[in-house]
Amino acid sequence: MRVYLQIVPEEDKPPRFYQLVLQEDLINGWTLVREWGQQGSAGRVKKDHFPSRDDALHALLQVRDAQLKRGYQVVYMQGDEAS
Repeated sequence: MRVYLQIVPEEDKPPRFYQLVLQEDLINGWTLVREWGQQGSAGRVKKDHFPSRDDALHALLQVRDAQLKRGYQVVYMQGDEAS
């Protein structure tokens, strides 16, 4: 699953983005990859490991909801869960 969010840019600044990607890993778990920063530049990345897909999906939805409260808007969503 992938969710890409952006916040409305301020005057001459490029828009900020926040991307969430859910990936199955090789050690029988799931990884939530978070990347954020300004559009067009290198962003920061954080990876969190979860033992089950449900736990990782729950974390993804929590992060997404927190970013929506900060003013981000969902631009793109890919995956079978359209939560």
